[in-house]
Amino acid sequence: MLRFRHIKFAYITGGKVYSVTTDKTVENQRVKLTVTNKDGVISASVSSATPIELLRLSAEFEYEFKSVSRVYLNGYQSWTDSVEHPINGRLRSVDHIPKPIADKYAFSQYGDYTFTRYSSKKGVMHGFTYGYIRSYDMYDFIGSLNENSGFTTIRTDCGFGRVLAFKECSELHIEDHFEGLKLYIGSGSEEEVFDRWFELMDIPKRDIPKIHGYTSWYRHYQDISEEILIKDLEQSDIGEDDIFQIDDGWQTAVGDWLSIDEKKFPSGLKAVTDRIAELGKGKAGIWLAPFVCEEKSELFKSHKDWLLKDKNGRVVKGGSNWSGFYALDIYNEGFRAYLKEVFDTIINKWGFGRLLKLDFLYAACIVPRRDKTRGMIMADAIDLLRELAGDTAILGCGVPLASVFGKVEYCRVGCDVSLDWDDKPYMKLMHRERPSTMNCILNSVFRRQLNGRAFGCDPDVYLLRDTENTMTAAQRRCLAEINALTGSVWFTSDNAKDYGDEQKKMYQDAIALSGCKVISAELNRKELVLQILRDDKKEILTYDMRDILSLPVKKLLP
Repeated sequence: MLRFRHIKFAYITGGKVYSVTTDKTVENQRVKLTVTNKDGVISASVSSATPIELLRLSAEFEYEFKSVSRVYLNGYQSWTDSVEHPINGRLRSVDHIPKPIADKYAFSQYGDYTFTRYSSKKGVMHGFTYGYIRSYDMYDFIGSLNENSGFTTIRTDCGFGRVLAFKECSELHIEDHFEGLKLYIGSGSEEEVFDRWFELMDIPKRDIPKIHGYTSWYRHYQDISEEILIKDLEQSDIGEDDIFQIDDGWQTAVGDWLSIDEKKFPSGLKAVTDRIAELGKGKAGIWLAPFVCEEKSELFKSHKDWLLKDKNGRVVKGGSNWSGFYALDIYNEGFRAYLKEVFDTIINKWGFGRLLKLDFLYAACIVPRRDKTRGMIMADAIDLLRELAGDTAILGCGVPLASVFGKVEYCRVGCDVSLDWDDKPYMKLMHRERPSTMNCILNSVFRRQLNGRAFGCDPDVYLLRDTENTMTAAQRRCLAEINALTGSVWFTSDNAKDYGDEQKKMYQDAIALSGCKVISAELNRKELVLQILRDDKKEILTYDMRDILSLPVKKLLP
């Protein structure tokens, strides 16, 4: 059990730094720090009688780590690798990458690298929002109950038997009240701690239907057109209630969402949605990245005032995709009006009223404001999207997960899969958010508890085809089976009519797992062992995550 020690609080006012370490409420003429510890909930809020700048608000816990303990700390956003680690584990930042390369490709922008300290010391690891220490089937859990006021970094120092929780607040200026830390500390089974956490957040379990469908991305990437998509549609065997999702490549540039590429889509996107309805094959879904624009876009050239800027007035780069892209300021009224027109056009005029895949959402909160933390900004950004989407389902992607708890129907829980197993060797040295089929699978397994509680988990697509990719049959089988076991989104970029007998058998074996429950998961070096419940019988699935040269070993348990 995590044993609470104290709160550390520091702030600046009148040019002086003040700090206190305490386990109880303290008050003076300047501020009041209210500390409570009751029924497994620990909170520390700040009230000020004068304007102050916050420097630190953290809680420290003692914990007796055991050799069998496994530590899980949730990664910053959808794509960040998030798995259980042994107590001597560690995380890798991007500081080993030569600066000219790191700057050119803006690797630091995808994750937490600009505002989180990475340690090379074994056992010193960090994550965001929630985490646990698992010993066999017992979970010692810590989870934030108020990420909308600021993200919470959870850090372990296994060698010293410490767990720290830091509220995002550095350089935040307040004049009256800051909600501060609010943490649930619990012990029990997986079901007990996760159910209790969501109960305390007042987020009821969600009866979200599992969606099936096709997405163009992993078959064509950006090389799509009206002709290609209609051919895909006509040759597909998707059902009337499935999703046919058009991914990136339909727009003239990222950010110019009202400008369809007329060379690719001479009849416009409405012609595609009309054809979908005419054939009765699925419901139309579409991809866009609402909070970013690429450098070659007209939006970037014509609306510099819409670009997000840091405290020094410099525009904020979001990453290196496309022609390089920049974040947009969600508080700019002109940009908000533009987004409203975009959503109205896409949903009501072009016919994409079933599903919006909204990507690269983290860009909205890359930098905090003087009066708002990243968590506050991301919460405002998601509320804006929810308002604009109305009843149209949202599939969030590339987003700090807590910001969309209970607010979107579906959310990606891993990085992009790849057409190979673990990307190119040199890419393994890059950021934690890089594409990797293996990493995506592991994220799906270790974030599985969010499925049906926070949203329907999207484990990305399964690929069973034996062409246009370098994955072995066993790797493709593993991907499909994990997706069926852990997610609520069952999408592919394959044409199932091209499947041979082997692919058909793999599909049937995977789909048969969709109603099974994962009881436990263990990652031993590179071997993934799942215990599942199928037809009231326990079963073990074992996957070799290194190369998967053989099919998973299945064993029934008494």
